[in-house]
Amino acid sequence: MFGKDDLVDNLSRDLDRVRGRRDALASEATTLTAQIAELEARLSEEKKRRERDRVLGEIEAIRTRITQAASAFAPVVDGLCKAIEPAAAVMPEARELNSFLVSVATEIDSVLDPLLRGLDQRADAVRVGQAELDLPISASEAPIEPPKDNNDRLLRFPAWLSRDKEAEKRDDPRSTAA
Repeated sequence: MFGKDDLVDNLSRDLDRVRGRRDALASEATTLTAQIAELEARLSEEKKRRERDRVLGEIEAIRTRITQAASAFAPVVDGLCKAIEPAAAVMPEARELNSFLVSVATEIDSVLDPLLRGLDQRADAVRVGQAELDLPISASEAPIEPPKDNNDRLLRFPAWLSRDKEAEKRDDPRSTAA
């Protein structure tokens, strides 16, 4: 009987040891699961932070391009208006073109500030996490510069402007039109 009791004692100790290892492994698995969950949460937060930074960068780039284009547009309109002024002495219709350019510049100016404020509000909402990050990734665009050679660009004005000119020529007795 002596051998049978030793076998039971050995098996009982082995069983206790294996159960202890199982419990230690289960505890380690629980710890590892918690660590994995923590790392996944940190990774998710870092991805969100990077996406917010990307969207903020895109909004700032859009704002910069708009500001650059507006600052390039204003001197061109001003130069064109100054160039048209002497033509008004020869062709009274030039005043209408000048007036049209001023009205276009005024209209652009009136909608530009609200647009830039809206972009700033969108950026603030992204910073605090209240806006969805839905801007597509865009290629880096070159800054907008005024054209260096204006000779090869034709200005196209609305059809109503050219129709009004034709009507005035017909009504003008000095016009050479038949």
